[in-house]
Amino acid sequence: MSVVPSFHDIAHVGHVELFTPEPDRSLAFFRDLIGLSETKRKGDSVYLRAWGDYESCTLKLTASKTSGLGHLSFRARSEPALQTIVEHLKASGVQGDWFDDEILHGPAFRFLGADGHPLEIYFQTEKFKAPPELSTGFKNQPQRRAINGVGARRLDHINLLASDVKASREFFNQMLGLRITEQIILDDGSEAGAWLSATNKSYDVAITRDHAAGAHGRFHHLTYFCDTREEILRAADILVEAGVAIETGPHKHNIGQTFFLYFLEPGGNRIELACGGYLILDPDWKPVFWSQADRAKGQAWGLQTVKSFHTYGTPPVVEP
Repeated sequence: MSVVPSFHDIAHVGHVELFTPEPDRSLAFFRDLIGLSETKRKGDSVYLRAWGDYESCTLKLTASKTSGLGHLSFRARSEPALQTIVEHLKASGVQGDWFDDEILHGPAFRFLGADGHPLEIYFQTEKFKAPPELSTGFKNQPQRRAINGVGARRLDHINLLASDVKASREFFNQMLGLRITEQIILDDGSEAGAWLSATNKSYDVAITRDHAAGAHGRFHHLTYFCDTREEILRAADILVEAGVAIETGPHKHNIGQTFFLYFLEPGGNRIELACGGYLILDPDWKPVFWSQADRAKGQAWGLQTVKSFHTYGTPPVVEP
């Protein structure tokens, strides 16, 4: 019998690959407006990171015919933890294979989640080493603070769309050891949303119901973290001046308690900038449940959530 992965066997979300049909415009967007920096290129892909990310890549942009998730990647906390997770996946009937064809990190085990999302887990990684022009007086951060565009600090979390939230929630919890922090349970008992964490943050992976009939493995949004609310407000000004439409925000979420701003990058993928939130230090944390009546009240404060936030995802679904 395999050993079941425990909380913290997954260290954190490592990086996310996004497909974009507008590779040049998407690259310019993340580099010049969000403030990420390019570290490498390979084939049709560009590898980027925020100034506070310790790894050499947290976002892989890949040219494609459509938008959506290329894959979601997790870093394990150790080599033995990686092997434990892989052995448990295989013993549980999850099909996957090892690949050593990627730059900036070592061998990765690739497989599909319960809703068809492409996932991978690795341990060996290339940590960013700042060149002299980016050296910092703070020895406990990877480089000096970025000053271009928004200057987002680090990758924070990802939100996946799923046809069956419960099945995906159970997969991330039982197969990868992520802790369930919050859930939305509707009046009929079905799950409309689940939030899970690999760290002491309120969540690293969110799963919300995909309302598109027959859709699987789709993407809702990717979030980069900023330090303050003022940076989020400044980001809104930067986006407006660049002609980028803001979908919703700045407002404050009830779930996770982050101050947020949502918009689409040129390839069509939804991006969030966020700050705040809360940390979970309680080892006996029990999931917080939100009812249908709770969610009908909307956000903690701010305007009501726009309809597109609940209906739009990538890649687009072609209606029959």
